[in-house]
Amino acid sequence: MLTMLAVEGYRSLRRLILPLEQLNIVVGANGTGKSSLYRAIRLLAEAARNGAVASLAREGGLPSTLWAGPEVIGKAVREGIHPVQGTVRSSPVSLRLGFTTGRFGYAIDLGLPQPSKSAFFLDPEIKGESSWSGELLRPATVLTERRRGLLRSRSVNGSWYDVPYPIAPFDSMLSVYTDVERAPELMELREQTRSWRFYDSFRADPGAPARQEHIGTRTPVLDHDGSDLAAALLTIREMGEPDQLDAAVDGAFPGSRLSVTNDAGRCRLALTQSGLLRPLGVEELSDGTLRYLLWIAALLTPRPPSLLVLNEPETSLHPDLLPALAELVVAASQRTQVIAVSHSAAFVDAVALGARSAHVPTSTVELTKELGETRVAGRDRLGGPRWNWPHR
Repeated sequence: MLTMLAVEGYRSLRRLILPLEQLNIVVGANGTGKSSLYRAIRLLAEAARNGAVASLAREGGLPSTLWAGPEVIGKAVREGIHPVQGTVRSSPVSLRLGFTTGRFGYAIDLGLPQPSKSAFFLDPEIKGESSWSGELLRPATVLTERRRGLLRSRSVNGSWYDVPYPIAPFDSMLSVYTDVERAPELMELREQTRSWRFYDSFRADPGAPARQEHIGTRTPVLDHDGSDLAAALLTIREMGEPDQLDAAVDGAFPGSRLSVTNDAGRCRLALTQSGLLRPLGVEELSDGTLRYLLWIAALLTPRPPSLLVLNEPETSLHPDLLPALAELVVAASQRTQVIAVSHSAAFVDAVALGARSAHVPTSTVELTKELGETRVAGRDRLGGPRWNWPHR
């Protein structure tokens, strides 16, 4: 389980350190940085798959994703005495991401590339990476560290081993260094991070992947676009908790029954609702009903990840469905760690109530924005958890 998440220099997240619990709810008004936090966690996950550079490119490149404010926000600016002004940077341009699990920690530092004749001269470079034992990075706790292209690992007797081959500036040590005997923590961190699962807004329009017919095979993990919805629901019936599935449907639509069939390899779902003479096919379901069924498939997965990250799951759902959705989120948090970003007070209240009843350790964080910087409401500017970044 993640115990701490750290982001520095990414969009409005100038410096954000968040302690995490089993269930974490992130709230805030529009524009306070909730989506930036969601993207930052995804970027961390991409590092384990060597996709951080490509992910940044899809966002417009490193210059488009960096903190756009001044390096230092002085007291006079915060008090409104002086306007925000540009300053000469005293430190290198940097986008840094990290987390701890209680056992180990990991951080990555991305920066601007060195001038070159490469056709990919805009790609950011990984300037530094570190893994360490425990919660806090200190010289004595470092296990493996990378500075630019050089990598070294600490052996069990405390001596350092220099990896005899360089690492490319676009390769993460999580993805390319596979010496399990010398760096077993990297294997654990890599496998844990690669299991993280993300769900954003599901499409429910007439052309949505979830409304199309697909070949169905065992599907313990719903695809991010929901295209294999029917197969995922049928897999829950066979491999998961069919009683929870039925309860989730009945809790949202009293008297309704969900059926899923596999006809010659093609899975089809139908929803029988009270008062109707025939079941409704997926193409007939309302947008809200379809989205709720997608969340059932995502949250009742028979193969829970180590971390499940949800971005505004309440979007386009009727308020009457929010208590049922909250029950699904709380149930999921009893099997895996959950981070849910939301702007719905009703949904957040329902999750908090359900978490208290289920005795799930929960953290609710409200984000605010001050002078363009995302901050945690109620936290002193100089307060917050301690965190150290790797040296370049």
